[in-house]
Amino acid sequence: MQLQPHMFERLKRRSLKKVTERNLAHRDLSQLNSTLKTLGFIVDEKLIQDFEPLYDFYVDFKLLPKDVKVFTFIEVKKKLPSLLQNQVQSKDFNWKGEMHNQNASEFLDKDFDVLVGYYEGKHEFLDAMISQSNAKFKVGFAGGDKRLFDLLISVKPDEIETFKIELKKYLEILNKI
Repeated sequence: MQLQPHMFERLKRRSLKKVTERNLAHRDLSQLNSTLKTLGFIVDEKLIQDFEPLYDFYVDFKLLPKDVKVFTFIEVKKKLPSLLQNQVQSKDFNWKGEMHNQNASEFLDKDFDVLVGYYEGKHEFLDAMISQSNAKFKVGFAGGDKRLFDLLISVKPDEIETFKIELKKYLEILNKI
């Protein structure tokens, strides 16, 4: 029996939801209150293509440039060759919802003090990545899955400067910086 491409895609997305649920059930919350020394971003490339403003968060958050990391998701890669090693795409996930991208796995294994899911709403691929991450404290945008994030900020993702100000304010309130 030949699986149709759209059936395969539906199966993959259903599996991603199961992976997310399983990861949520096993999340370690013991380091939730740690201070900010490392900051990570998982970004939907549909929203942002210029990542420099995100790397520049290190200035306002009194971090070293090497302590801010950005990893991106793109649904389908353009035909142009890409030198981005910090990128994952939908084809890097098999039908069981398992990711096969070494760089992405290493990124998700890092114990970021704060990880920002830089995308809107619910997104099977990005939600699965957030749920798999070893980050201690996870931040998302309003409309995201409340079970995935410890803090949801009501700002539009294209308002990077406003988001930075809001994130800093909340992290100061929470004694993370």
